Amino acid sequence: MKNLGLKVISLLLAGVVWSVVSAPRSGRVVERALSASVSLVGMSSDFVIITPTTIPEKVSIRVRGRKPDLDALTSRTLEATVDLRWLQQSGEATITLRPHVFNVPQEVEVVSIEPSKFRFRVEALRQRAVTIRPALVGDVPDGYAVGEIVVNPDRALVSGPASQILAMQEVGTERIIMTGRTATFVQNPAVVTDSPLVRVVSPLTAQVMVTVSSAIGPELPDTPPGTTDENQRAPAGANRSSTQQ
Repeated sequence: MKNLGLKVISLLLAGVVWSVVSAPRSGRVVERALSASVSLVGMSSDFVIITPTTIPEKVSIRVRGRKPDLDALTSRTLEATVDLRWLQQSGEATITLRPHVFNVPQEVEVVSIEPSKFRFRVEALRQRAVTIRPALVGDVPDGYAVGEIVVNPDRALVSGPASQILAMQEVGTERIIMTGRTATFVQNPAVVTDSPLVRVVSPLTAQVMVTVSSAIGPELPDTPPGTTDENQRAPAGANRSSTQQ
């Protein structure tokens, strides 16, 4: 009997702990629609997805669970992680999202996924050296002309999907403004490509020298100084004849 008080206190404490732990589990089961981001991992660096727009950044999912568990979920923390280590060759590929790829607690069930399947194309990466074409924009003033254009270096190494790299002949530079130019100048624009899937490996910038000179030279007089039109038109020997007379 002397330990009866301690036993009662222990039972009360055990009841409180059980109530705290089991309270969330006693909540009613509900469903909720959320959005989850899609993360692709594990793909070999030798390949690239050439149809990225077919892979959504987020998908809509419907989850079921007890309300306290669902309240802890947010669209910011939800993510579907898709392992692409199985991709080892170029061609069409299909991803099917399963409930287990979503980062949700074990007590929460993923009921539906939309979209759950999407197709995309993968190509091997290739590198190639192509010509650098300076992008001249605008016109020099009247009376001036653009002469020699020297690019150093004149070729760039690019990397991207095989189909695009094999078809590519040149890359450009950032815009070089020609409006108002009246003298030769040097500029170091960045080397850029039109395709978001093609990357410039090197050089990242090129030196471009554009020769600008006057297109109009000094005017020459119609007749040499000290002469007249009459003397120029006189036949040979005419002056000698008049002197002898």
